[in-house]
Amino acid sequence: MKKESQAPKNAAIKKIFKKKAAPSQSVKAPQSPRRQEEKKEKAPFLGIHNLRPPAGSHKRRKLLGRGSSSGHGKTSTRGSKGQTSRSGRATYPGFEGGQMPLIRKVPKRGFVSKFKKVYQLVNIKDLARINEPLVTPEILEKRGVIKDRNKPVKILGDGELSSAVTIHAHTASSSAAEKIKNAGGKLQLIDA
Repeated sequence: MKKESQAPKNAAIKKIFKKKAAPSQSVKAPQSPRRQEEKKEKAPFLGIHNLRPPAGSHKRRKLLGRGSSSGHGKTSTRGSKGQTSRSGRATYPGFEGGQMPLIRKVPKRGFVSKFKKVYQLVNIKDLARINEPLVTPEILEKRGVIKDRNKPVKILGDGELSSAVTIHAHTASSSAAEKIKNAGGKLQLIDA
């Protein structure tokens, strides 16, 4: 009998305490709108103290020679013994692993001088097409007859000249010089 009468009393007491406790938990001091905005928009201040490189741009140095538990193996990622595991090992272009390289197998004959002069060739018929009284390497380059005005120009005798033309060139063949002279023109050699 006593137990039954105590149970409703306890329930009533709990309700009272709940009602009293509830307002104190839910009630918070109202924040000003300015304070709320500050909280939302507050970005971290950028300075030397908190600068960081972008993620993934800075890679940790590979620590070698720290044993098999380092993750780089017993041989420090260099495989087993031999030429490829040594420091400073490099191969030259054409190296074929110790086999006789192709460049050494191919026979070599003759001689090529490194002082050889390479001329840009211009024929008499090209000069006739230009149709100007004075022809220089600059004009030839402008008209697309030669590619570089600074490289030497040689005049060859293929074709015919109908008008007198003064030509500035580094050299000319004998037939070209004759044809220029016969047309009443002049050949002036440029010193290279």
